[in-house]
Amino acid sequence: MFEAILIEKNESGQSVRLAQIDDDALPEGDVTVRVCWSTLNYKDALAITGKGPVVRRFPMVPGVDLAGVVEASDNPAWQPGDRVVLNGWGVGETHWGGLAHKARLKGEWLVPLESAFSMSQAMAIGTAGYTAMLCVIALEAHGVTPGDGPVLVTGAAGGVGSVAVALLSKLGHEVVAVTGRPEESDYLKQLGAAEILPRSDFSEPGRPLAKERWAGAVDVAGGHVLANVCASMRYRGTVAACGLAAGMSLPVTVAPFILRGVTLAGVDSVMCPQPERREAWRRLGQDLDPAILDGMSETVALGECIPTAARLLEGRVRGRVIVPLDGGE
Repeated sequence: MFEAILIEKNESGQSVRLAQIDDDALPEGDVTVRVCWSTLNYKDALAITGKGPVVRRFPMVPGVDLAGVVEASDNPAWQPGDRVVLNGWGVGETHWGGLAHKARLKGEWLVPLESAFSMSQAMAIGTAGYTAMLCVIALEAHGVTPGDGPVLVTGAAGGVGSVAVALLSKLGHEVVAVTGRPEESDYLKQLGAAEILPRSDFSEPGRPLAKERWAGAVDVAGGHVLANVCASMRYRGTVAACGLAAGMSLPVTVAPFILRGVTLAGVDSVMCPQPERREAWRRLGQDLDPAILDGMSETVALGECIPTAARLLEGRVRGRVIVPLDGGE
């Protein structure tokens, strides 16, 4: 038996509880992992609260991230004792995820734990930080360099935004952070933000083209926020878009793209191919200072994930939520 957050659904609707589950109930997979640390992400909060159509199969154990130790493997790539990390691949949506003491997974979903990080640090990074690194790599691939001008990060006090600010700052960029929580200004400046702007500057309908300001941008919001970011990009600037916290629509004109040559680069972390996700984790080990992770992480017990999910959706959580499970540093 092992303990897990379990989401169930019947005629009366969805329910969620902390449950004891028999090992025989684990889904199919060729690697069984003892989960040492997991996380609570925005997508997990949507799944737990039922406020978003995240879960596609019931019952479901949420948790899009996990770090742990291989207990058993029928996959030649992994042996018992290997320390592994998982992000995405539909885990927590169509396949039982990481908010449990045990997981059974496909071996091709796993990556080795980078030696630069402990398991708790890897989860302080998690899908959010790994996504932030993919965004940074996307900006680099489109030629954005530190000398080109300031880089904007929306949703900067959240998980993706926090890591993006820290990464871009360490790489030498002038980082401008956008947040709806002015009380987090000192936190963002500690991460490396040179300037803080209020979210209200971007959340209302704007002009098709605005003053050229940003050489690059990382956007987690979508909606009017992303539209206004695109409108204020410098000539041949690039926006890496990875989220929809402000909405799924994109009320933008073609003007930024055909008059300024702006690139809108979509970033997907869930189904990202193995070589690219391994490179993202390698770069995190190289470019992210582990010392900042404690300041951007909140630790909650497995049983506290259910109330914390509601708080996260209300925007009352800074940075990352990490969840200790079955030992491990």
